[in-house]
Amino acid sequence: MEKLMDAIVKPEKGPGLELRKVPVPTPGPGEVLIKIHKTAICGTDVHIYNWDPWAAEHIKNPPMTIGHEYVGEIAELGAGVSGLEIGQLVSGEGHITCGHCRNCHTGNIQWCKNTTSVGVDRDGAFAEYVCIPASNVIIIEESLPEEVVAFFDAVGNATHTALMWDLVGEDVLITGAGPIGIIAAGICKYAGARRVVITDMNDYRLELARKMGVDAAVNTGSESLEEVMKEQGLVEGFDVGLEMSGAGAAFNQMLSVMRNGGKISLLGIGNKPIEVDMNLIIGKGLTLQGIYGRKMDNWHQMSYMVQGGLDLTPVITHRFHYTDFEEGFAAMNSGKSGKVVLDWTEKK
Repeated sequence: MEKLMDAIVKPEKGPGLELRKVPVPTPGPGEVLIKIHKTAICGTDVHIYNWDPWAAEHIKNPPMTIGHEYVGEIAELGAGVSGLEIGQLVSGEGHITCGHCRNCHTGNIQWCKNTTSVGVDRDGAFAEYVCIPASNVIIIEESLPEEVVAFFDAVGNATHTALMWDLVGEDVLITGAGPIGIIAAGICKYAGARRVVITDMNDYRLELARKMGVDAAVNTGSESLEEVMKEQGLVEGFDVGLEMSGAGAAFNQMLSVMRNGGKISLLGIGNKPIEVDMNLIIGKGLTLQGIYGRKMDNWHQMSYMVQGGLDLTPVITHRFHYTDFEEGFAAMNSGKSGKVVLDWTEKK
C-alpha cells in the first residue's frame, strides 16, 4: 500500500498553496530520503505563493511540493549510498548540479549551467519527507540549533556574498534589510568589519538589523546616508558593498558612496533591468561580483561561525506548525518579519 505524507503544494498556476496528502518519495540509487524536522520560508517560496512573474516563468509543472530550506534526519538510503547513516541530522544543498560541465569539474558548482533546484524544478522540502541525491546531503553537528539550521540555505547566500571579500577592518554597506541582508550584517561584524551600515525603507527590518549588531541602520526614505557616514567616521567611502535589494535606486546610491577601488557583491535580483552609470564604475575602479547560490565550503563556514558564537536567532521572528503555513506566508507578505520557521513534528 502506498505511503502518504502531508505536503505544502503549489496545486496549479496561480496564487496560493494547499496542504495535501501526497506519496512519500522512494529514494532511488544514489539518493537519500530525509524526514523533515523544521523548514523555513524563503523569499522564493513567497514568489511562488503569490504567483508573480518570476514564479510564472520558473514553476513549469504544478502540482508540486515547494520549499528548500530545512533540517531533518536521514530516514532511508538508496542503493549504492555510502558514508551516511540512518538517523543522522542533515540538511541539503538545494541546487542539484550535473557533475560533468566545466564548472562542476573545477569545483564551482554554484555556476553549473545545468542546475535544477529543489522546490522549484522538482519536489521540495515543505513535506514530511524529501528525497535528494546523496552528494547534496550536508551532515549537521547536533550541537547546532535546528531552527537556525532550518534556514542555512539562506545563511549560505549571505555567507557567499559577505565572505567574497576580505572584511577585517573594512567599512561595509549593505543595501536591502531583508533576512539575507540582515544575516550578512551579522557575518560581517563576526568576520571583523569596522563599520557595517545597512539601508532599507522598512523600519521593522531595520530594527531587526540593529539586533544583529549593525553600526547604523538607515531608512533612506527619511535619513541621509551621507550624514550617517560622517557620524560613523567614514572619510573616503565604503570599502565593501553588499547589494541585497535588487533595487536600482539602492544600487546606484551604493556606487556613489564607494571609495575608489571598492568591491561590491551583487546578490539582489531586480524585477526589471537596472540603469547604471558605467563611467562611475570605471572612474572609481570598482570590482563587481555577481553571487548565485552557495559554494559548498560555505556550508562548513556557516556551521563553524555559529559554533564560534555567531548568534542568528534574532533573525527568527515567527514560528508556526506546518499546518498553520498560511499564517507564516501572511507574516512574510506583511513585510514585518524576518525568518519564519515551520515545525514538522507532531502538533502539540
